[in-house]
Amino acid sequence: MNYFSALFLNSSKRNFKVGIIFFLFPLCFNPVKGQAPYDFSKLIDLSNGLNAARLKVEKDTSWHKMELGANFNQGSFSPQWTGGGVSSIGIGVLFNALFEKKKGKNSWRNDLQTQYGFAKNEGQGSRKNMDRIFFDTKYNRDVSSKCALFANINFQSQFAGGFDYSLNADSVMIKRKVSRFAAPAYFTQSIGMEYKPVDYFFLDFAPGAFRQTFVWDKNLYVNTPNQNNYGVAIGRRIHYELALMQIVANYNKDIAKQMNLKFRYQLYSSLADPSKIDSRLDASLTAKLNKYMNVNLSAILVYNEDQSANIQLAQGLNIGFLYSF
Repeated sequence: MNYFSALFLNSSKRNFKVGIIFFLFPLCFNPVKGQAPYDFSKLIDLSNGLNAARLKVEKDTSWHKMELGANFNQGSFSPQWTGGGVSSIGIGVLFNALFEKKKGKNSWRNDLQTQYGFAKNEGQGSRKNMDRIFFDTKYNRDVSSKCALFANINFQSQFAGGFDYSLNADSVMIKRKVSRFAAPAYFTQSIGMEYKPVDYFFLDFAPGAFRQTFVWDKNLYVNTPNQNNYGVAIGRRIHYELALMQIVANYNKDIAKQMNLKFRYQLYSSLADPSKIDSRLDASLTAKLNKYMNVNLSAILVYNEDQSANIQLAQGLNIGFLYSF
């Protein structure tokens, strides 16, 4: 049992939700320090034609950013090289797209992040070293300057097959397929409240979220403590799960000139078993070397008992081409 589990076991579901609501409410509606309360006497009288003519038309704004990148690394050794080493080659590509549209109190945000890469070592063949599909779409309806009601859909998976490599008793390498596209895949729908005090950070709280875990290939399995196939029953393709709550924290800011820090943390607590809390942190630090070259450090941290009883970590450091448009 981890820290989050103990927190849930020591608090009732109802008291927790009430506490969250009372915490968010003053954040949403309290005026900024030093700012006077709103003067309702300044409301425009629509019966007055002159005042009605002064009404401003709601702004229709949209913003988008796309990134296309690639990195390459290679090393080789001649047969005469006495220092030892293995020739290798590695290639990675990424495509990210962010689209935001706001009109009045309504806004729509779409975020797509994709990565794929592989490395090939002499005598071992090619093996993927990064593979990620992330898509998130969210509709917001503002209720104050800092808070909004939202409806959200999220999808996460990978492009290609993943393998587990191990040696058998005869020291022969055994390759076992443990993943592919939509095996697993996570499809989540949620509604709740967003707290956004600044442009580069928001916190989502969803007291009700619904998640489907897909393992579309019935022949796949993962060596979890009870071999439960990413939480999907052996022989089935989908596992349905209702959340007691889901929390998402998202940060995306240029912390220095030509340097950007981005992270997304997701916490998901099952209604059936609140002591089981899934956590995932995606983080990246990117520095631009010039107009088209950059260096990127990324990490993914996962704790999900349906996958493994241990904390999982994936990390990468890349230098390559990045074009933003």
